[in-house]
Amino acid sequence: MLFIFDWDGTLSDSTAKITGAMQSAMDDLGHPVLATEQVKSIIGLGLPEAVRTLIPGIDEPGIQAMRSRYVYHFEEVDPTPPPLYPTALETLEGLLNRGHQIAIATGKSRRGLNKVLAELELTDLFHASRCADETASKPHPRMLQELLQEFQVPAADAVMIGDTAFDLEMAQNAAMRSVAVDYGAHPLDRLMPYKPIMCISKMRELLDFPCS
Repeated sequence: MLFIFDWDGTLSDSTAKITGAMQSAMDDLGHPVLATEQVKSIIGLGLPEAVRTLIPGIDEPGIQAMRSRYVYHFEEVDPTPPPLYPTALETLEGLLNRGHQIAIATGKSRRGLNKVLAELELTDLFHASRCADETASKPHPRMLQELLQEFQVPAADAVMIGDTAFDLEMAQNAAMRSVAVDYGAHPLDRLMPYKPIMCISKMRELLDFPCS
């Protein structure tokens, strides 16, 4: 079985840091600073798509300026990498010990994902990954389709685990089952319309996933 994980808000307890960095970038550049819940609503998208959603009509130079300030606040103001959620690592290791394969499908950039995996000493844990800046942003199914092709497995033998509607919609668009986590960026009422096969409150609950 192939288990594909979102990163931010699913494995990584990074939601607060993302929203704070985005709000600080808005303030730096003179944009209205949006409420935390409004910023959380775009977590899961690639950064350009997130900025366009939060600041309608922004041009490409404006997007690049927001990217620069966001990265500054996320990486330099507080360089400490967000930790994994409790039981996340033991769950990943448990899946590997049972012979499953694990991958990441994230709205982060390749640079950002590689950086945090290195900082947490997890670079060699996952079999593969896809990032928003090297394929289509969620909820387009391309990153899942690319992972299925790389692993040579059908969608029926894979599952997407995520905390946002974009994760679950991406899985639905790829004809793949999904698992929702209820502790991340989006509330359950945004997740349940996509009919996840499970909804979990702790990552270790994923070890009960019905693989057959």
